[in-house]
Amino acid sequence: MNSVVPAPDALVGRRFDVAAAKMLGVSRAKASELIEARRVRVLGRMMHKSSPLLAGDVIEFDIGEEYREAEPLADDMGIAYEDEDVVVVDKPVGVAAHASVGWTGPTVLGSLIGRGVHITSYGAPGRQGIVSRLDVGTSGLMLVCKSELAYKEMRRQFSQHEVVKIYHALVQGNLNEDRATIDAPIGRAKVSDFRFTITPAGKPAITHWDVLERFGKATLASVNLETGRTHQIRVHFSSLGHPLVGDPMYGANPVLASRLGLDRQWLHAMRLEFRHPRTHVWTTVDSHYPTDLQHALDVLNADRAGRDRADSDEAGLHARTA
Repeated sequence: MNSVVPAPDALVGRRFDVAAAKMLGVSRAKASELIEARRVRVLGRMMHKSSPLLAGDVIEFDIGEEYREAEPLADDMGIAYEDEDVVVVDKPVGVAAHASVGWTGPTVLGSLIGRGVHITSYGAPGRQGIVSRLDVGTSGLMLVCKSELAYKEMRRQFSQHEVVKIYHALVQGNLNEDRATIDAPIGRAKVSDFRFTITPAGKPAITHWDVLERFGKATLASVNLETGRTHQIRVHFSSLGHPLVGDPMYGANPVLASRLGLDRQWLHAMRLEFRHPRTHVWTTVDSHYPTDLQHALDVLNADRAGRDRADSDEAGLHARTA
């Protein structure tokens, strides 16, 4: 396996052997062996195993499969829809779309194959059958192709923005409008290889949203993605001054996230609508909130009910003393 990847933000400042061990899912001793053999190295500068990783470092891996541990399976990943051509999974948080250097947890593709689900061989090696992805920290519906026919057609539908992708997002603060569209190009941020930002040099990105519920300190919105850029919803709402609750990378308040019991961004892929690749029948698949996201809403509802009771009691007191 030969790969080149930027140093993850979470590992910047860590010892090189510790960082390499975490990225490969191997012991620190094995990582040290690979570093000493120059099979794991930082491009452009010499690194000892105890040297700290710096922001902007690019790591090259030249190792064999013997250093990769067996991938764990996502046993709790539900199947929302399946036929001979496609399978739509309800991806839990903490599951990647496919394997990559630096990720040692379960993947959608690996878990499907581990269950005996046939996946087409079409697509890049290790990413076969995948025509769209969800971030590790985002839960919800994700479509994978089982047949060659489905891969060709669904890839076309996604690239032509014909698939309807509805997300629910909980954003900080009270959105000024009940519905709006954000049309702003997105590209990589100069400050980090893993963050994205609005930039004239970016790719076109269009996000439509409608308010579902207001809690005062946060707003629940239904989001329709016309395009599918990396971190699109997170970047667009952050640009409005309303980052997703639980998303400190884009400016969220960690105190609110802790109050709601969240350790990831409140974002869920709720609905997929597409034309079936074989039958051409318009197909809709729906999901539901996972436990952690529902708990956050329950806390907000309880807070709102408490404020309403307090306001009612105060109004009653004023009426009696008037």
